[in-house]
Amino acid sequence: MDWTDLQHFLALAREGSLSAAARSLNVDHVTVARRVAALEAAMSLKLVDRRPRSYELTEDGRRIAKIGAPMAETAFAMERAALASKSEIGGEIAISAPPSLANLLIAPRLIRLRQQYPGIRIKLIGEKRTASLNRREADLALRLSRPTQPGLVARKIGHFEFALYGSPAYLKTTPAHAFAFVAYDATMDEAPQQQWLKRFAGAREIVLRTNDLENQAAAARSGVGLAMLPKFLGEADPRLERYEAGGRPVRREIWLVLHRDLRRTPAVRAVASFIEGCLP
Repeated sequence: MDWTDLQHFLALAREGSLSAAARSLNVDHVTVARRVAALEAAMSLKLVDRRPRSYELTEDGRRIAKIGAPMAETAFAMERAALASKSEIGGEIAISAPPSLANLLIAPRLIRLRQQYPGIRIKLIGEKRTASLNRREADLALRLSRPTQPGLVARKIGHFEFALYGSPAYLKTTPAHAFAFVAYDATMDEAPQQQWLKRFAGAREIVLRTNDLENQAAAARSGVGLAMLPKFLGEADPRLERYEAGGRPVRREIWLVLHRDLRRTPAVRAVASFIEGCLP
């Protein structure tokens, strides 16, 4: 039995779908399917039922996944131990952050890190999903709320505020009672900025819903309506103008998170310090 085949099967069992397993392993879904098939052949067991739109674990698949899960956790712990034992400031460090923070705050400043620590290579993961630090999908993460998973160390390193933005022409020609709005889709209904926007909009129309912040900003630039955007995005864009809505601004905390096994690793500490310097 090939450990890599088992690793791909355990990712499928853990994540629940081929696409999610592929993302967690940084491979394509075809590779996951091929590795699972190879494991089934090696074990002479049917581990999954292949349905038109999903893979479902068989009873044997669930049994093997339960037995194999501690093996995967041990492997991840060994990877963390190997990284933690390195005294040099170098190698690849993976950072996970919400797309807006990754694209606008971290990526434009990576040259500073490169100049200070040329031996460090960065893998920057800008995704809405939460990368697992326990499974080494990332070594460091920026999150907008304090995590509760065991084994993680979190420290609040700052915050950012939201405000309403629209194109200067839209704000000049549109009276407040006629404002239209751009918002997140239903997947973000629990976010403080979304709740504030819906209260402020009231009976006025939300003309666009999208889960992508850059799409919201692009729509606001074009004059579609007002969008609730981070100030670090809106203030830096001359094609956007802030609308002063009054009241207390919506604020989100920024937490820097890492696994406790890596908290004294020189390369991880160097990158953590760099990330703190990226914040507005």
